[in-house]
Amino acid sequence: MSRPRHLVWDWNGTLFDDLPLVVAATNAAFAAAGGPQVTPEAHRRDFRRPIRDYYAQVLGRPIDDTEFARLDRVFHDAYQAGLATCRLAADALSALAAWAGSQSLLSMWFHTDLVPTVGRLGLTPHFVRIDGLRARVGGGPKQPHLEAHLDALELKGPDVVLIGDTVDDALAAQAVGARCVLYSGGFTEARQLRATGAPVVDTLTEAVALAAAG
Repeated sequence: MSRPRHLVWDWNGTLFDDLPLVVAATNAAFAAAGGPQVTPEAHRRDFRRPIRDYYAQVLGRPIDDTEFARLDRVFHDAYQAGLATCRLAADALSALAAWAGSQSLLSMWFHTDLVPTVGRLGLTPHFVRIDGLRARVGGGPKQPHLEAHLDALELKGPDVVLIGDTVDDALAAQAVGARCVLYSGGFTEARQLRATGAPVVDTLTEAVALAAAG
C-alpha cells in the first residue's frame, strides 16, 4: 500500500484544546432548555453527531429543528464569549511540523469564525485549504463535508489520513476510503474511539507518526 500524501486535520478537540469551553457552552444550551449540567467526563462519554440527538438524550425528550437552532445559537454565543481562554493542544505545532506532505483543516465550526482564529494563532501557512461550516446551523455528520473538502483538493480517500478526536471523524474517513487516526485527548473517551477500529493515540505527534507509517 502506498503511503498517503495528504493529512486532513480536525480542529475542535484535536489541534485546538477547547473541551472545557465546549462543555461550558453545552451547559449554557442545556440551561436554556431547562436541562441538567454535564461534566467533562459525561460529555466525553455521551457526545455524538448529529448533535441534536446528543441534546435529546441529555434533555430526555425530542428536539425539533426550531429548538435545536435556538440552542445551537446559545451554544455558539457562549463559545464565542470564552474563545480567548483556549489554546492549541500541547504538541500541535510540533505535530504540524512533523508531516512531510500537504495538510488541510476541516472543522464543523463556522467558517467565518474558524479562519480568523487559525490566522490569529499563526497556523494558516501550514494548510493548503481551510474549510469550516458554511451553514447557519451545524451539528450534522462530517462525512459530506469531508467529501466536499477532498473534491476541492482534487484528492481521493486513499491519498488521505484524517486525524480527529470523535467517532464521527472515523465514520467520515471510512465513508470516503481514507485512513483515520484518533486522538484520545479530545471530545470522546478512548474506549469509544477504540471501538471504531481506527488506531487511537494519546498525542498528536504520535498521530502524525502513525499516519506517516502508511
